[in-house]
Amino acid sequence: MECVFGMVGKDFTLVAGDTSAVNSILVHKSDEDKIMVLDSHKLLGASGESGDRVQFTEYIQKNVSLYQFRNGIPLTTAATANFTRGELATALRKNPYSVNLLLAGYDKETGPSLYYIDYIASCHKVEKGAFGYGAYFSLSMMDRHYRSGMSVEEATDLAEKCIMEIRSRLVVAPPNFVIKIVDKDGAREHKWVNSIKDEGAAAVAAALAAA
Repeated sequence: MECVFGMVGKDFTLVAGDTSAVNSILVHKSDEDKIMVLDSHKLLGASGESGDRVQFTEYIQKNVSLYQFRNGIPLTTAATANFTRGELATALRKNPYSVNLLLAGYDKETGPSLYYIDYIASCHKVEKGAFGYGAYFSLSMMDRHYRSGMSVEEATDLAEKCIMEIRSRLVVAPPNFVIKIVDKDGAREHKWVNSIKDEGAAAVAAALAAA
């Protein structure tokens, strides 16, 4: 029951995503970060099959870094979106990735932007977008409350409203979410919205120590 959503504010882009690693009826962990930092001014939120999501986002991250290393300048957000779309389109005809993406970035010339890229390689520049089962509720909340030029506080408040709606409406809702922001100062983690803590690893370590 994944959910990743994002929106463009006045001079920033916000991306939020759940942090549950799930397989069938099992929750393996509740602190899985699904929003990758591609470079200093880009975020890539992903939803989909765990293996495809991790492999493809890491592949994009390393190629973005390789381009900057070879050429001495970073890719723009639009160029990164087109490169990502091209890789998905190529894979679609060979071994497709089951992954949906929200690419957020900030460029000095064009400002903040958000790109919606789905698993069949369609790419659109949007003001707001969402993937996963939670998209049914987060999109409706953003349709009602989103407006262009929102401040960081207003966008964060709207993201928290979307999270509360997902938790109250979705039958198997993810408990924890992470919110990240990219602006002129770079990409960074902004806030965690938790309802439970993943204490599994600590419990295992304590049990092994006791044994």
